[in-house]
Amino acid sequence: MNVESLWRYPVKSMQGEQLDEADVGESGVVGDRQWALVDVDTGLALTARRQPELLFAAGRLIGPDHVEIELPDGTITTDDTLLSSWLGRRVELRRAGGGPGTYEIAADFEDEDGSEWLRWDGPADTFHDSAKTRISLASTATMGSWDVRRFRSNVVVTADAPGEEDALIGRTVAIGTAVLDVVKPVGRCVMTTRPQPNGIERDLDVLRTINSTRDGTLAVAMRVATPGTIHVGDGVRS
Repeated sequence: MNVESLWRYPVKSMQGEQLDEADVGESGVVGDRQWALVDVDTGLALTARRQPELLFAAGRLIGPDHVEIELPDGTITTDDTLLSSWLGRRVELRRAGGGPGTYEIAADFEDEDGSEWLRWDGPADTFHDSAKTRISLASTATMGSWDVRRFRSNVVVTADAPGEEDALIGRTVAIGTAVLDVVKPVGRCVMTTRPQPNGIERDLDVLRTINSTRDGTLAVAMRVATPGTIHVGDGVRS
């Protein structure tokens, strides 16, 4: 398997950045999931599970400690008042590190309006959903004809057969100069079905298919054993 593309998502649930190389720190790709819009009234870190509009904005890392957001109309901002007006709720753009993010998900993705919504806390140092997922890796063979952006993986690799990356679970791999522990499969949710810019339509069959053919998972989650740098074209060594 070789790296075909690299991705960083600075702001939770927004469009991210495709990279030629990715610096990997202890918390994952540097700058990845380091900001989120937090609902001031509920304390929830917003995701496109509840707020699908987020996927039509884009987050970009500006230097090591700053981010900018491009709204669907082209406005560039980090102003909480403007972001609140856009979403119709009071939100603040927050940097990870002030405590764990709290997230929610509909128990029944087929009937979100009528479903119970479940809540949980994520890690304190990033806005990843799980402390076990610091970098995610998926293969083009497993994703098939689905757009890679549906799955928001950091590392996309080529593979000879669907599911080849699943065999890495429980092993330690090196990609570039980074060493990574592959700890679990990545469970999938309604995010994979959401519409996105440039031709990605709402499609519940994506998650239905993942649930029926892959037991609800696609991609693998990795923790960082040794920080380093990954480049497009690097091989996955184990």
